[in-house]
Amino acid sequence: MGEFELIRRFFTRPVRRAALGVGDDCALLAPAPGMQLAVSSDMLVEGRHFFADVDPKRLGHKALAVNLSDLAACGARPLAFTLALSLPRADAAWAGAFAQGLLALADAHQCELVGGDTTQGPLNICITVFGEVPAGQALLRSGARAGDDIYVSGSLGDARLALEALQGKLQLPPATLAAARLRLEMPQPRVALGQALRGIASSALDLSDGLLGDLGHILAQSGVGACIDTRLSSPLLAAGGDFDSELVRQCTLAGGDDYELCFTAAPERRGQVAAAAHASGTPVTHIGSVQAQAGLRLLGSEGQELVQRYASFDHFST
Repeated sequence: MGEFELIRRFFTRPVRRAALGVGDDCALLAPAPGMQLAVSSDMLVEGRHFFADVDPKRLGHKALAVNLSDLAACGARPLAFTLALSLPRADAAWAGAFAQGLLALADAHQCELVGGDTTQGPLNICITVFGEVPAGQALLRSGARAGDDIYVSGSLGDARLALEALQGKLQLPPATLAAARLRLEMPQPRVALGQALRGIASSALDLSDGLLGDLGHILAQSGVGACIDTRLSSPLLAAGGDFDSELVRQCTLAGGDDYELCFTAAPERRGQVAAAAHASGTPVTHIGSVQAQAGLRLLGSEGQELVQRYASFDHFST
């Protein structure tokens, strides 16, 4: 099976919203009048972002999910995406399963595959996603103000818990490992919540490298500080009553791969935040407040201030 046969069999589909899709030198997109294009790219590299034995169906899901999460953080509606794929060989079974996971999520969000590139080489996946958002309504990192509430969607820490176990650093019961690994390998992008928060959230971003590090981007771009309640725990972490408290904090505060949304909103918007969460079917948790003074303060279970020693993921220092 050659390059073009692989593309034809697994990655060519008729487009309904794009003006032109796979098969020409460029795809053509036409956002609705009064809308802006939101564009983001993410790359997944074997051995860096995923294990070699990962289920290709799950990998296809995650490759698109991490990009849709960026659109969610911007409050954008998905339109289309391109796929650049480096493969060691043209393996029909692998490509079929990968395409199944990729395109199932694409269909769920009405996001069309409109082009890309394939080549032979180490397994590497790069997706560029396109969305649209009403002009002037995109959620940005720079809008947080002193006094704003800080929220996260869903729960944090399960992906890091799975990583710790898969790297042999701790033992988990099989059912717990399976549930945690599902969160690591098949994150659910909060697209509906992002759109529901337009006009409500003052700032937002998605959590890919860990809560504290990613929240730091909002604080830096908004010129503010924050105080965070560290009593965060996912149901899986809470169920493991014998987990060390430091492990729980490491997973929830600096774990990475959560792909939840972190956002801020003025206190008078609390009712609207609750309504947006309900309308999108996404739980959100109030975890702290934005402060005028720069820096990040962490509060423990008794309200005591903790010394910050939690480092989020960085590709070039890890």
